[in-house]
Amino acid sequence: MAFQISPGVNVSEVDLTTVVPSVLTTAGAFAGAFQWGPANTRIQVTSEIDLVNYFGQPDSNTSNSFFTAASFLAYGNNLQVVRATDPTCLNADSGVGTNINMPNKSVFQATYLNQNNGNAYGAFIARYPGALGNSLSVSVVDAGLSPFNTWTYANYVNGAPGTSAQAIAVNGAGTWNDEMHIVVIDTNGVFTGNKGQVLEVFAYVSKALDAKDSLGNSNYYKNVLFNNSKYVYAIDPVNYSTTNSTWGLPLSGTTYATLTSAITSTLSGGTYTKPSDGSLTSAFGLFASASDVDVSLVITGDADITVQQYVIDNIVTPAGSLTGRRGDSIAFISPPSANVINQSGSEVSNITFWNTALARSTSYAVADCGWKYMFDKYNNVYRWVPLNGDIAGLCVYTDSVRDPWFSPAGFNRGNLKNVVKLAWNPNQTQRDSLYAQGINPVATFPGQGTVLFGDKTLQSKPSAFDRINVRRLFIVLEKAIAKASQYSLFEFNDSFTQAQFVALVTPFLRDVQGRRGITDFKVVCDSTNNTPQVIDSNQFVGDIYIKPARSINFIQLNFVAVRTGVAFTEVVGQF
Repeated sequence: MAFQISPGVNVSEVDLTTVVPSVLTTAGAFAGAFQWGPANTRIQVTSEIDLVNYFGQPDSNTSNSFFTAASFLAYGNNLQVVRATDPTCLNADSGVGTNINMPNKSVFQATYLNQNNGNAYGAFIARYPGALGNSLSVSVVDAGLSPFNTWTYANYVNGAPGTSAQAIAVNGAGTWNDEMHIVVIDTNGVFTGNKGQVLEVFAYVSKALDAKDSLGNSNYYKNVLFNNSKYVYAIDPVNYSTTNSTWGLPLSGTTYATLTSAITSTLSGGTYTKPSDGSLTSAFGLFASASDVDVSLVITGDADITVQQYVIDNIVTPAGSLTGRRGDSIAFISPPSANVINQSGSEVSNITFWNTALARSTSYAVADCGWKYMFDKYNNVYRWVPLNGDIAGLCVYTDSVRDPWFSPAGFNRGNLKNVVKLAWNPNQTQRDSLYAQGINPVATFPGQGTVLFGDKTLQSKPSAFDRINVRRLFIVLEKAIAKASQYSLFEFNDSFTQAQFVALVTPFLRDVQGRRGITDFKVVCDSTNNTPQVIDSNQFVGDIYIKPARSINFIQLNFVAVRTGVAFTEVVGQF
């Protein structure tokens, strides 16, 4: 970059300070069943409290998903969640017998917001699909009610609605009746625990399509609820037959129809259905593109083999130049609950059968051996929950105390949280049998807690990549160096750019080596791999050779007793 800094003096800058950036390694991804909340869209959740606020408290239908996510959040604070729903999971509304699956805000905006829907769904619809919406009701009042204090919720506002100052300014003095009050009520107490509790109040909103509030934001009641309500959308005018002709018209020249009394609409027809495998795979598919969302740990919860195979094949495992497969994340899976809960000694054979049916050999997946029993404080009961949320969480914990290339297993970093007991506590012989199949045992040790006692990936081929820490090491290296390398695009492939690449990558690898991630490395980027043919095809090649550090899986201690007069030099190395 060249520029003139003073008359007759030109200054140029060349930026050679590019470094390899740090990359995110602790972001989780999960798709599952929840009672409430936006569906088929990614939501970032940072805590269990956040999880409840977005997706509601668990019940018997959704506890597996909820507590898998909550288990991960016990170790980390970055989880992308997709609520999976079937088309048969319906939103409650105030219509008569017509209910739809309207999963999220984007779908409502594109299809229903500010449209004439023919009063098919009534005036209001629950914001999300599910039976919880049946607890909602919405009360509306405008200038047609007299006296105003007869409205049940009059104490929640400062006075009766009438004509807004904006309407008067547009039309001159007169009665235009554009104002209204809207109150959302938890009729059955599902959301708050108190029947009839007022959830939201929207005072002095307008029936006018172009109405604005004092800050310049839309004050049109449909837009106000769309932007601010946590529970409902306004979909058609209240008392449709008499108000539809004027509600939603611009301010100029309009006298808006009024209600003869306050109207309270009770929502009904909302249903919950367990998401099918197809709905779950569609939900997990929202994590397929690395360019859309940055995640490293994909948690499958209580998904069956079909969904587990889909996540391994189509989300985490790279496939050359094919799009939609990440290659920068790892899937975490657990056996079905029926394989380990109340099985009385057949657990190893059951898990072996599951692993054989899974039929996947990949370093981009990690399997554990069971489920845990934990307390559900929301319902005062105990629940069985798959362990894969915890195993992914241990990777987050490992990153916080060491680095991604350290093993998450063992007594230093592998202690699981919130475990009352395991569905199955394998002994050493059983652990060894599972480990030979690439299944990581989780066991409870007296005085030591419950511990992840293995760090294998599902790769059956013996290599460095059959260990979690090595796979995660290479994900970090590949992801970070790839990000830094993009600044070499469209530069000349000459000795300067090649030397610049080596100078960029070497300090980064030296730092990883100093932090015990690799034992040695070599970077080659010169005429030996950037041949004339490579250069003429507009390509650039950098070869990076890595010797990864290995974790200890077995310890052998040899104790040798010797006579008093024997010199140690005579016996060392002889046994």
